[in-house]
Amino acid sequence: KKRTMTLIEKNGYHDSIYINAAKIFQGIHTEKPKDRILVRYGDESLIPMPTFKDEYSQRVCYELAFSALKYQDLLEEILLDSCAYPCHSIPDELTSLLVVMLYDLQDRKFQAREILDKNEPVAEVQEIERYLYSFKTKLAGALARCRIKHNALSIQSILPESVRKQEQRASALPLFVWVNTFKISLQDVFSDLKKKGFTRVESVSDLDHYMYCVDQHCSDVLIFPSSHKEELLNLDLFTDCKLLLQ
Repeated sequence: KKRTMTLIEKNGYHDSIYINAAKIFQGIHTEKPKDRILVRYGDESLIPMPTFKDEYSQRVCYELAFSALKYQDLLEEILLDSCAYPCHSIPDELTSLLVVMLYDLQDRKFQAREILDKNEPVAEVQEIERYLYSFKTKLAGALARCRIKHNALSIQSILPESVRKQEQRASALPLFVWVNTFKISLQDVFSDLKKKGFTRVESVSDLDHYMYCVDQHCSDVLIFPSSHKEELLNLDLFTDCKLLLQ
């Protein structure tokens, strides 16, 4: 049976996502001791709080910001080694945007962004994007040198072992999803999921691939295997906030 779902390609995000992710990262990035600061992030108090148009955008922004945080040391090393940083034309207040967009650029294998904001472009995002893309060969080279230095096949392998084990445990946990019954009924959710190739099973122990079950203690909570998280979160049911990840 042919599935109606396909793998989500990494095409980049809208400008507003990068701006808000950078604002979040500005507030959570790891502060280095003064004698070890090589990359400067400017005055946090000058950065306004992010505003989100919907829950989906908020989730994506936080995921992007925390991904950048997880690899902050590596991303800073890449910027320094490639000589993309420091740059006199980019103020310290935009360093967070530089780091966040670099994370996404390397995650796309340094390919051009396909999602472009023609209607709502953000000047700072456009500027940083052009700048990073002009350095893409040097940035890719710096990343390769980091991987060689750490004898790592991927950037995940560069993370401390304790972090990798924690991520492995988290990725094995099932996903708990709340049905927003203010927007959709349970039966309509079941019907929609069936059309998209999902099969409803009786219990968590039966979960496998495109399957889900209803929580035994709360009828408006659905449980999915974690292996299809990215695909799930790109369903209309999630982007329209009819299903909400717990």
